[in-house]
Amino acid sequence: MIILGIILLVIGFLTGIGILWTIGIVLLVIGLVLWILGGVGHAVGGRRHYW
Repeated sequence: MIILGIILLVIGFLTGIGILWTIGIVLLVIGLVLWILGGVGHAVGGRRHYW
């Protein structure tokens, strides 16, 4: 999810498409939050690690 967010950010920046930029930021933030929650030991979606 983090990688997909970064890819969408880059594509949105290069092409000037605002919706890709917005979706990329949202996916990046969600991916980072899930990564942090999984890293500190909280169960995410019933699993200890979301990956």
